Amino acid sequence: MPLSKRALAEFFGTFWLVFGGCGSAVLAAAFPALGIGFVGVSLAFGLTVLTMAFAIGHVSGCHLNPAVSVGLVVGKRFPVSELLPYIVAQVAGAVAASGVLYLIASGKPGFSLTGGFASNGYADHSPGGYNLLACFLIEVVLTAFFLLVILGSTDVRAPKGFAPIAIGLCLTLIHLISIPVTNTSVNPARSTGPALFVGGWALSQLWLFWVAPILGAILGGLISTTFFAAPQEPLSEEMAR
Repeated sequence: MPLSKRALAEFFGTFWLVFGGCGSAVLAAAFPALGIGFVGVSLAFGLTVLTMAFAIGHVSGCHLNPAVSVGLVVGKRFPVSELLPYIVAQVAGAVAASGVLYLIASGKPGFSLTGGFASNGYADHSPGGYNLLACFLIEVVLTAFFLLVILGSTDVRAPKGFAPIAIGLCLTLIHLISIPVTNTSVNPARSTGPALFVGGWALSQLWLFWVAPILGAILGGLISTTFFAAPQEPLSEEMAR
């Protein structure tokens, strides 16, 4: 499969993740009487990954996340030569999804970006008021375990065909844990899209949601390759099974 087509799949997949996950937070989380709340938003993020893993996993591997792509490089499951095109496509998809979501959300009278627009933040902009260290640590730890689940569930020795379910449920669990802390990133592209529209504090705090997830992904990739790895095929081939 040409790199251009795989990158395009990453664009659409990341669009779906951000539109579905952040859209549920912006449009449905606090809807009067019927709001889906933290649990609903957590499920929405998990479902976006689950559905896209089945839709494009056989095309691009369904990374949808610069940190995941970096972790897969560290885990020797993705070529470093293709890392930049994947990251560009993922960020572009996240920005495009945020733009469409903004057009929809702003169609309601009284809409304002001061509500955060599903941006990630720490300290005064953490949903629960958690400090910088707490937010940094949780993003590192959760992304590391996310990579362990991704690499483990797509291992050649793992049961075939269940990886999308494990990965989607893992992302749901991650959100259930950390929405009150950082509004949950574990994905620099997901953080970048909304932050570009909010500006100000969201952009000034965006560095954490690149550095911490990528550091966590590197740790997860190193742990997996050091302790658990077996000779593997490229991830896109594994998920096609």
